Amino acid sequence: MTTKRQKLHFTPAELVSHVLLIIVALIFLFPFFWMVSNAVRSNVEVLATPVRLLPHQFEWDNFVRAWTELPFGRFFLNSMIVAVSVTIITVIISCLSGYAFARLNFPGRDLLLMGYLGTLMVPGIMLIIPLFLIVNALGMVNTFQGVILPVAFGTFGAFLMRQFFLSIPMELEEAARIDGASRLRILISIIVPLSMPAIGLLSLFTFIGQWNNFLWPLIVMTGTENATLPVGLTQFQTQQGTQWNYIMAGAALSMLPGIALAILLQKLIYKSIALNAGMGGR
Repeated sequence: MTTKRQKLHFTPAELVSHVLLIIVALIFLFPFFWMVSNAVRSNVEVLATPVRLLPHQFEWDNFVRAWTELPFGRFFLNSMIVAVSVTIITVIISCLSGYAFARLNFPGRDLLLMGYLGTLMVPGIMLIIPLFLIVNALGMVNTFQGVILPVAFGTFGAFLMRQFFLSIPMELEEAARIDGASRLRILISIIVPLSMPAIGLLSLFTFIGQWNNFLWPLIVMTGTENATLPVGLTQFQTQQGTQWNYIMAGAALSMLPGIALAILLQKLIYKSIALNAGMGGR
């Protein structure tokens, strides 16, 4: 009993911090609650005033209609192909480039790294027209290659992996080199297994970012067959009006892969956060 009482005891400062955290959490969760609330009501009630937090009548068949009235399964598959492909390419390229910047000594390495990181300061919207002209010249408009390749070679992943690789003791790599292991073998057999927390975090960020990407697929894809899920949901906007309840239902369904991936990778994510916090404190 004493142990339980001690666990439930909070100082005033701790109590205030917990209350503030709960308030902030509720603020961030409210848009998701509002999306689900609108997903289970009629379109008339979505637009009705005064606004009600909960629907007057729950219409759960909105999820079924959102799936059946459009080729939702095809959109879902297209988004999965794009998100998974971009994630795999990004992880591979980020590991290779991050290892090169962290471990290889070559002329101009630091200058190249500064220029590489400088691209993070360029607004992505400024690259839309140049990228589209390149994709169009290569004949990759309305193809998965045109959607995947231009966004698969990002700077953030390389920087993240470089910083994590720097925290791995050099002695492990030197011992492997004495045993005759090549650079590639060291990266695959030693560095990558030790870097799974960072790789999991990068995979989650990349997958969710590309799963929710709207602008670039909208520009590159010109037809319905290869449209991704965010682009496909816009077909609920017609000349007769916008079916907001179906859009909200489709958006709620589209969140499921990201939530599932976050649950699967949560241990790696927590470990990555803990390791980065430890590195920052040194």
